[in-house]
Amino acid sequence: MRLSTKGRYAVTAMMDLAIHYGQGPVTLADISENQGISLSYLEQLFARLKKNDLVKGLRGPGGGYCLARGPDEISVADVITAIGEGIDATLCEGNEDCQDGEQCLTHELWSRLGQEIYDFLNGITLASFIEKGTSGQSSKSRQDNRVVTIPALNKSYA
Repeated sequence: MRLSTKGRYAVTAMMDLAIHYGQGPVTLADISENQGISLSYLEQLFARLKKNDLVKGLRGPGGGYCLARGPDEISVADVITAIGEGIDATLCEGNEDCQDGEQCLTHELWSRLGQEIYDFLNGITLASFIEKGTSGQSSKSRQDNRVVTIPALNKSYA
């Protein structure tokens, strides 16, 4: 299983919205500038996020996007599945036809791994990113450096 750029960018953009939760809408142009993600790419991602009720769009002056639910109610798995990324470690995409139309010997192993990954990502909410990590510095204050700490892993990613 490999998380594509689409999945990574969607999580990053949603994190940006989570950091600004309760402060009003955020424009895609602001997210693009802050996170270094193409505006046209964000437009495609947000169409899917909106369709799956993870974000709300507000039109007009002062418009933009905000989370449709609180950051404590949206998991990383929600974001990844909303944009059409699967969390599947099997080669057959769960169809059980891995080897010449039949289930391969290791299908169950990869299927269970995919479920474990999903469960792990489903247990991480956007709010958990905002909470203080092991460095004692919140993700909100690290926003300028584009570093996110995943508390469940105790690792930082730039």
